[in-house]
Amino acid sequence: MLRVRKSAVGWATALALTAAGLTPASPATAHPTIEWQPCVEETPAQDTPTQDPPVEETRAECGTLSLPVDWSRPRGERFDQALARRVATDPSARQGSLIFGPGGPGDSGVDRMVNGSSRFSADLRRRFDIVSFDPRGTGGSNPVVCSRALLAQQPQLIADQAQFDATLAGNELLRADCRARTGPLYDHVDTISAARDLDAIRAALGERQLTFHGSSYGTLLGEQYAELFPHRVQAMVLEAAVDHSVGTRAFLDTQAVTSEDAFDEFVAWCDRSAACALHGRDFRAIWEGLRARAEAGMLTDPKRPGVVLTPFELSRLTHREFYDTWRWPGLAEWLGAMEAPATVRRAGPSIGDAVAPYPFAVFCQDWSLPVRDYREYDEHLRRVARLAPDLRYPTAVFALATCLGTPTPVANPQHRLRVRTDVPLLIAATVHDPASGYNWATNVARQLGRHGVLLTYAGWGHGSYSTSPCVKRAVDAYLIDQKVPARGTTCPAVDPDV
Repeated sequence: MLRVRKSAVGWATALALTAAGLTPASPATAHPTIEWQPCVEETPAQDTPTQDPPVEETRAECGTLSLPVDWSRPRGERFDQALARRVATDPSARQGSLIFGPGGPGDSGVDRMVNGSSRFSADLRRRFDIVSFDPRGTGGSNPVVCSRALLAQQPQLIADQAQFDATLAGNELLRADCRARTGPLYDHVDTISAARDLDAIRAALGERQLTFHGSSYGTLLGEQYAELFPHRVQAMVLEAAVDHSVGTRAFLDTQAVTSEDAFDEFVAWCDRSAACALHGRDFRAIWEGLRARAEAGMLTDPKRPGVVLTPFELSRLTHREFYDTWRWPGLAEWLGAMEAPATVRRAGPSIGDAVAPYPFAVFCQDWSLPVRDYREYDEHLRRVARLAPDLRYPTAVFALATCLGTPTPVANPQHRLRVRTDVPLLIAATVHDPASGYNWATNVARQLGRHGVLLTYAGWGHGSYSTSPCVKRAVDAYLIDQKVPARGTTCPAVDPDV
């Protein structure tokens, strides 16, 4: 873990003051640079398949940037933010740096760069240094770490008032443990602080303005940067946008509707496609049987023999496979394999005093989702079940339990966007996105008004740039030439079986 340290006053203080908005930017201000070194290359992780021809990659370079823990105290303690980049493949055509904001929270932008920048087209890689980072409190940037045993005690679903009270007490212990193990950064991992980090990265790269592509939770980073530094935005893509204006009820309801829509689309695909292992069968009846066995504690995971799946885990693991249509055949095979009863073993390994990363610490500083008592919690779950009768335990319900009792006000509470950029932000949205729903994208577009343009992909999956050639062309034209798509532009769906 990178350690927090004190730093002498100098160029870092000047940068901190500027990026924090405490003093006007000055052309004469000296900004720190990042000393890039070759990264340790790793085997590329499995990613969304692409039909693009292979392109020669430049070698990944890694570096760190010293930043304030608390941007309101730029002379105070500091941490090292981990970054990585691949420089433009054609130096003669280079236009600058394109910064990628990873999702999650908890995804590693450094890992993505080390394992290849093929997420982006050959044209973007030719013209831009592709840069990413691990947001504060995650990955290699002073990650929030906590007792694995305490994390394991957090319930997926709360059953009664006694467990509700126990969760409140347990979360208080967990927060104290995470703070002690992580250090001062624990209380400053919100996305507003990360947006100030992003501006420091822009300055350290020597860029006058920011060219940015955020994905999923990375779109919240982009949205809040655009609020803080509107005139520093050169171009900004929000792919699978997060709506940070919703309260507890709307957060749960929009996520429930989004999850159930993804379930319905998967069922429809299975009904029409021979690629589905359950094609020609009553999928919903099969699902009801699996869920009943999970409720009874009698459903095991065929990929992990003997591991019992709870109803929440069955929903979570199924929902995760909706993210990419190329995963759908494997999901059908996995669900089909669970039809046959298997031996249930409930004994698990001893956890001991190991530590584990806890990216939800970021979420709990970005969202205020108060729940008064078990009665209110149960009302939420019943309503969600009505909205999502099949996938009735969307991952969003875990947020209530894991953030329960978070001191208020949180560092970065929800609010309607107030963006006044010189160029409109490009919102790339998927109609059947299982996580960042189309309902979120349209609401973000309404909040942005003339400062945003919605580009719709009429297909499936969490994100669209890697799936739709039409979206990729529009995004590339926007990032390279600031050519904004016409309002109302829709890209056709790509058949999952093609």
